[in-house]
Amino acid sequence: MDTERTVPRMLMAGVERFGDRPAVIDGETELTYRELLAAALEVTRGAIALGVRPGDRVGIWAPNTHRWIVASLGLHCAGATVVPLNTRYRGREAREILGRVRAKAVFLDNGFLGYDYAAALRERDEDEPALGELAVVDMLDGGSWGDFLAGGAAVSPETARETALAVDPADLSEVIFTSGTTGRAKGVTIPHGTCLDLYAAYGRIWGLRPGDRYLVSLPFFHTGGNKAGIITSLMNGLTIVPLPVFDPVEVMRIIESARISVMNGPPTIYYSLLESPGRESFDLGSLRVAATGAAVVPVALVERARSELPFEHFITAYGMSECFGTATMCRAGDSADVIARTNGRALPGVELRVVDAEGRDLPPGEPGEVLIRGANVTPGYWEDPAATAEAIDAAGWLHSGDVGTLDADGNLKITDRIKDLFFVGGFNVSPAEVEQALARHPAVSEVAVVGVPDARLGEVARAYVVRRRDAEATGEEIISWARERLANFKVPRTVEFVEELPRNASGKVLRRDLRAAL
Repeated sequence: MDTERTVPRMLMAGVERFGDRPAVIDGETELTYRELLAAALEVTRGAIALGVRPGDRVGIWAPNTHRWIVASLGLHCAGATVVPLNTRYRGREAREILGRVRAKAVFLDNGFLGYDYAAALRERDEDEPALGELAVVDMLDGGSWGDFLAGGAAVSPETARETALAVDPADLSEVIFTSGTTGRAKGVTIPHGTCLDLYAAYGRIWGLRPGDRYLVSLPFFHTGGNKAGIITSLMNGLTIVPLPVFDPVEVMRIIESARISVMNGPPTIYYSLLESPGRESFDLGSLRVAATGAAVVPVALVERARSELPFEHFITAYGMSECFGTATMCRAGDSADVIARTNGRALPGVELRVVDAEGRDLPPGEPGEVLIRGANVTPGYWEDPAATAEAIDAAGWLHSGDVGTLDADGNLKITDRIKDLFFVGGFNVSPAEVEQALARHPAVSEVAVVGVPDARLGEVARAYVVRRRDAEATGEEIISWARERLANFKVPRTVEFVEELPRNASGKVLRRDLRAAL
């Protein structure tokens, strides 16, 4: 197995094991494992011809499609580090990340959800540094995809395969950006080898089988869609069915027509299925295993999903980008109570601690900060040693910022968060980032953002705004301003105008007071 500890070698080994099994079904497009490798190596040739060299960073700014899978695998075979971009990002957000990693190229699906990604990359605000040379490949059939592949004819198939085989397990496979409490996204670095080790165990524990069909609704720019989705599927002989946009009726249609057996996603997707008025008219009997995860998973959701949907195995898990997306999972033999009320136990090779404010271990059942250690902990944030040292201590423990308890059997239960981040439909949101965007509005003097409960998405943003003197603005105007500058999941759903924000003696905004007033 050690020889398969890079994505290219894992893909090649998959061809030996699963050759003519379907690897991807995306509408009318179907690729076997053999065809997927061939398509990926075409991308490798195109990338080399484009000037991409091992270690170069290349962005992918596109929804879940077979082209995303093919592009990412081909870039890995070229030795590139893939930098996935959230499809809801606006131009400045994407440009900042691509500039910070000094990206060589970016692959996009122009026009997704009506947004001109290519034009957004060409724009630049006055206070923004120039992005620099950046090759743009539009993966749509009418875009530059064909020209990109044609350019690869100048590179031999042998060169592409040799480049793929030269990738080392210690090389970075991705830099995945995650929001931080400072408002500046941090790039989590993920090596090939240790990440593949983690998800080999993940697939075994989850009970995946060759021939399973996996509807991947979690976005590929997220570890849940990328690692728990694409990579886990290819390691275990599954068929990936990518879903670009979640719509419960369309999801149920696909489950029925494609005989989907595996699902994964935040609580909101299961709520959507459970509450869909058309559920009884679809045959969902092929569903076999499912997983969900969030900082806090509602117990009622787990209980309903287990009783009202036909899953044999519905589990909860816990993780964060900084530990490659997963640290704990429930097991197949766990009781309904353990599955509903905990996030399971540590994966093999992963250690957990729950500590008090002084870093002392707490007894079972006592809440404290959750610490994680193992090979699945990121080597660090991209070119940010200060943030790395703040998150990972000298002994290698990742300080999660989450509050939880461990029971006597080692089951983790997440109960709250220390950090100010909140989670909207499975995506984490930094209050500081939203506040910085809103503070640019001409009518805003001060602003504080908190997460408030939402029945569908778990949490959504609410902004508390102090207007500038003699300035006028409605909540709708503030929300519209935010929508033009931020990904939709970050946009406040409500705005409350206040005379002043609650602060402590040192001037820090007391967010807990704002939340307590709900």
